[in-house]
Amino acid sequence: MDITFDHVSYTYQANTPMAGVGLDDVSVTIHGGAYTAIIGHTGSGKSTLLQHLNALLKPTSGTVRIGERMITPSTSNKNLHPLRKKVGMVFQFAESQLFAATVREDVAFGPRNFGVSAEDADALAVQMVARVGLPEDVLDRSPFDLSGGQMRRVAIAGVLAMQPEVLVLDEPTAGLDPAGRREMMALFAKLHADGQTIVLVTHQMDDVADFADDVLVMDQGKVVRQGHPKEIFQDAQWLLDHQLGLPRTTQFALRLQQKGFKFDHLPLTTPELAQMLAEQLGGARHE
Repeated sequence: MDITFDHVSYTYQANTPMAGVGLDDVSVTIHGGAYTAIIGHTGSGKSTLLQHLNALLKPTSGTVRIGERMITPSTSNKNLHPLRKKVGMVFQFAESQLFAATVREDVAFGPRNFGVSAEDADALAVQMVARVGLPEDVLDRSPFDLSGGQMRRVAIAGVLAMQPEVLVLDEPTAGLDPAGRREMMALFAKLHADGQTIVLVTHQMDDVADFADDVLVMDQGKVVRQGHPKEIFQDAQWLLDHQLGLPRTTQFALRLQQKGFKFDHLPLTTPELAQMLAEQLGGARHE
């Protein structure tokens, strides 16, 4: 399922002295099956864009097509409920959304709310808890007795139990230690490999380089650049000018360039850098 923005603008508190631009004439498509990363400094419009993906916000002008459903400024709030099932949102610190007495009840709540039978909702809970890498014995425990990383996995299982076509992740590794962040990103990579469309908002450029196949760069409510990570991260100075970082491997390659190493293109990942250095050093030995 594609999600297409066509000249979308959004104004917060429109027609008041406090009016502010959230989105400014955005035209972009997020393709079904892709792993799309959205990057930009704080206040660039990322969160506003996310909230249009399932009509939590409606455009002030322009249109958003979510699959076959067209969202316009005049779209009624009635009957938008099914969109929330198609586009699942995992907000920052998702574990704060947990509320039920057991993991089983929490994960099954969303499907039950959409009319799924108790038996089928329970089966989904069992399936999704396993899918996020938690043991079956957590199902009848309180989510609040689990570790922070496990609680976040339970929250993600609850979103996946809705069987969304698109999974939207807003800074999903915020607050996790490095090991927890790696485990969480590996989970999302597996979900994507299984066919899940993923939209990721992050400040972690290493995660963009390692996992995304499309990148949207936002600034002042606009999408100012779109492309594969290999394209986006080649213009290091442009990214720095837009208050964005670089993958650690790319930063290291830039320092190597200052020492005399030459690269046809800047590497994004450690294996890529290692191969390029091996080729250069091997070539130098043969000269």
